Amino acid sequence: MSDRATAAARVAGRLRPAVDGLRSRLSTADAVALLLALVGGLVAAAVATGLFPHRSPNHDEGVYLQQAAMLLDGRLFLRPPVPESFRPWFFVETADGALYPKYAPVPAAAFAAGILLGAPWLALVGIGVAVIGLTHLTVREAFDARVGAAAAAFVLASPLFVVQSGVFLPYAVTAALELLFAFAYLRGDRTGSRRWAAVAGAAIGVAFFARPYTATLFAAPFVLHAAWHVVGREGRPTVARLDRSVLARNLVTAALGLAGVAAALGYNAVVTGDPLTFPYQAFAPRDGIGFGRREILGRAVDYTPSLAVAANARVLAAFFADWVAAGPVGGLLAAVGVGAAGRRALTDGAVDGRRLAVAGLGVSVPLGNLLFWGNLNVLGDLTTPGDGLIASLGPYYHYDLLLPTAAFAAYAVVVAGDRTRAAVRDRAATGRQAAAVLAVLVLVGAAVVAVPAAAALGEPVERNAETTAAYEQAYAPVEERTFDDAVVFLPTPYGPWLNHPFQVLRNDPGYDGEAVYATREDQFAVVDAFPERTLYRYAYRGAWAPTAGETVEPHLRRVRHVAGDRVTVEASLGVPAAAESVSVRLTTDEGDALYAANGTRDPLPLNLVVDGNRLRLEGPVERIGDGSGVPVSDRETVGLVVYVSTGGADAFSYRLDVPLRREAETVRALTPYAEVCRVPDRCGGEAAYVPGASDDGVFVATSVRSSNDTAARRVDG
Repeated sequence: MSDRATAAARVAGRLRPAVDGLRSRLSTADAVALLLALVGGLVAAAVATGLFPHRSPNHDEGVYLQQAAMLLDGRLFLRPPVPESFRPWFFVETADGALYPKYAPVPAAAFAAGILLGAPWLALVGIGVAVIGLTHLTVREAFDARVGAAAAAFVLASPLFVVQSGVFLPYAVTAALELLFAFAYLRGDRTGSRRWAAVAGAAIGVAFFARPYTATLFAAPFVLHAAWHVVGREGRPTVARLDRSVLARNLVTAALGLAGVAAALGYNAVVTGDPLTFPYQAFAPRDGIGFGRREILGRAVDYTPSLAVAANARVLAAFFADWVAAGPVGGLLAAVGVGAAGRRALTDGAVDGRRLAVAGLGVSVPLGNLLFWGNLNVLGDLTTPGDGLIASLGPYYHYDLLLPTAAFAAYAVVVAGDRTRAAVRDRAATGRQAAAVLAVLVLVGAAVVAVPAAAALGEPVERNAETTAAYEQAYAPVEERTFDDAVVFLPTPYGPWLNHPFQVLRNDPGYDGEAVYATREDQFAVVDAFPERTLYRYAYRGAWAPTAGETVEPHLRRVRHVAGDRVTVEASLGVPAAAESVSVRLTTDEGDALYAANGTRDPLPLNLVVDGNRLRLEGPVERIGDGSGVPVSDRETVGLVVYVSTGGADAFSYRLDVPLRREAETVRALTPYAEVCRVPDRCGGEAAYVPGASDDGVFVATSVRSSNDTAARRVDG
C-alpha cells in the first residue's frame, strides 16, 4: 500500500467513530432534513447564477454588494473624487462629501464572506442551507422531527424562499439569524441550557443589528413566552415565587440581545453622528414606522390605518395564494394545522407554550407590518394587478411568516398521514393491501400539492427570466469588452444615481478598478480626476423597462476629450431621400439660434466652432435673424437639434449634446452625445443613436478637435 493510501486509511479510521456517532443520533427525519438543507443551498446557487446573473429588479442588491466590497476594504464610507458623479443608489452624503449606505452592515458582511470564498453567490448557498436546516430544527423543537422535516420541505418548495434565495437582499439573511434564535431559545427552554440561551441572545442581537423592526416582530412571541414561563410555568401561575433558573437563563438571552442593540446604536453614532438616528432615517427622515405622511425620494403618501389595512390585506392574500408551497393549498393546510393544534390543546387541557410562540409569529408579523408603509410600496400601483416588486420577488417583508405557515402545514400533513395510515391498516385485509392503498393515497396527495406548487413557482420564475433576458441584451456591450484603465459614463434613467438601475456596473471602493463608472453630472471633473484613463459613454435606444419585457438597443462609444483656444465639433448627418426640408436649432444657456438648410443635401455636414465665449454653426445652412455667434457660458452642454421634415409621420430629428467648459483662454469639449428622435418624449436619454440600427438613410458621425490637434479623430455618434 502506498503512503498516500495509508494516510487516507488513517484519516478514514479517525473519522469513522464521528460518522457512526452522527448516524446514530440522526433519525430518518433528521437525515431527510439535512438532505433538504443541502438542496436549499443548490437552489440558491442555481437561482443566483441562472435566474439572476445580472441581479434582480430590486436595485437594493447593488447597495449591499457595494457595502460588502467596502467592508472587505476596511471602509464604512466611500470618498469619491467627484461626489455628485459617483453617488451610488441609496447612499447618504455627509457634509464633507463622504458616502455611506442607508442599510446596516450585517447582511453585507454575510455577502462579503462569499466574496472571500471566491464568489458572492457562495454566501447565498450558506444562507439557503441555514434557512432550511434551521426551519427543521426550530419546528422539531416545537413539534417533532417528522413535522420539522415536513416544514423544511414546505419552505424549500415555497416560491418566496426559492426567489429570495438567489438575491443579495437582507430578508433571508435576517430570517436565518431569527431561526437560529428561535431554535436556540426553544432548545434552551427544553434543556435548561444557558449556553443555548446565550446563542439565542447573540442571534437575535445580530438580527436586530441587521433589521431592527423585523427582529423585534419576530422576537415578540418568544419574549411573551419567556415572561409566561418565568412567572407561571406552562400556564400554571406560581404566586409564591419566580422560577429563578428560568429567569437567569432568559436574562442571559436578553443581555446578549441587548448587546446587539448596543452595536446597532454604536454604528449609528459612527455613521450618522447620532446613536438614535438610523442611516435610513438620515437618508429619508419620513421613511419610517407609523402612520401619517411618509416620503422617500419624491414619493409621498398619507399613510392612514385604512390604507395600511388595504395594502397589507393585498400583500397577505398574495403571500398565501402565490408565494407559499402549493399556493392556496399550502395556506389551507396551515389553517388546518392550527385547528388541529388548537383541538389537541383543548383535549389535553393544557396549552403548549412553545407551539403558541411559533404560532404567535402569525400575529406579530402581520400586525407589525401594518405600521410599515413599505408594504404599500412593494405593491406598486394598487389599481394594477401584478405591478410592483411583489410580482417578481414576492411579499418579502413577510418572509418570517414562512416559519409558522410551514410548521402548521407540516403538522397538518403529519397528523393526516398518521390518521390515514391507521384507518387503512384497520380496514385492509392484509398488509400488502394497506401498503397499496397508502401508496395510491400518497400519489394522489402529491399530485394535489404538486400542480398548484408548480403553477405558483412557474409564474415568478418566468417573469424574472424575461427580465434577465432584457438585462443580458442591455449589458452586452460592456460585458463583451475588456477594459484597461477606463472611465465609462452611464445614463441616469431613474435619477442621478449609480447602480440604479445598472447595479452590476459598480465601482471598487478605491475607484481603482479596470473600469470606473460615473454619471454625467460633472463629466469634466471626472476626466480631471482620471486623466490617464480612456473615456467611454454607454447609451441605449428604447424605453428602460426590463420588468415589462422591454429590451433596449445598447451601444458603448469611445469619447474624446480635447482642449485648446478653439474647438470644432464636426457632424455628418444622414438625410433620407423622402426629406422635404431640414431646419436646425442651436441652444446654449445664454441663447439660441435658428437655421434653415439649403436644400436636403445628404449627408448634411455641420461644424460647431467654439472660439472664446462665442459659438457659430458652419455648413450649408442660413441663420434666421441675427447672424452673429451664440454666446456660451463657462460650463454647459450645447444642444444642436436638426429637424428633418418628410411632410408626413416619418419626420424625425437629430439631437447632439456637446459638453463644453471654458477655463481662462482654453475651451474644452467631449465627443457629443447623439440621439435620433422619432418619438419626442424619448429624447433626452432613451433615443441614443446606435450604429447599424437603421437602414433608411439615418446615421450620425461626429468628430471633435481643438486648435492644438494636428488631425481630427472621427467617432461614430
